[in-house]
Amino acid sequence: MKIEILGVGCYKCKQLTVNAEAAVKELNIIAEISKVTDIDKITEYGVMMTPALAVDGTVISAGKVLSKDEIKRFISK
Repeated sequence: MKIEILGVGCYKCKQLTVNAEAAVKELNIIAEISKVTDIDKITEYGVMMTPALAVDGTVISAGKVLSKDEIKRFISK
């Protein structure tokens, strides 16, 4: 599983990263978590508001910081 945090590095982007890492750890799954900070790449995803979260190339949230539990619901499907 590939989880991408899309954003330029603001506080909310960092918090989304922390929440994603905690969700992966609690579910005990193997996932690659990476940050996408290049504006051109972010807009290629169709994201206009950051932070955004993409799982396996599909944006599941944009413009808000998902909680650990919200992320767990998305990635455990």
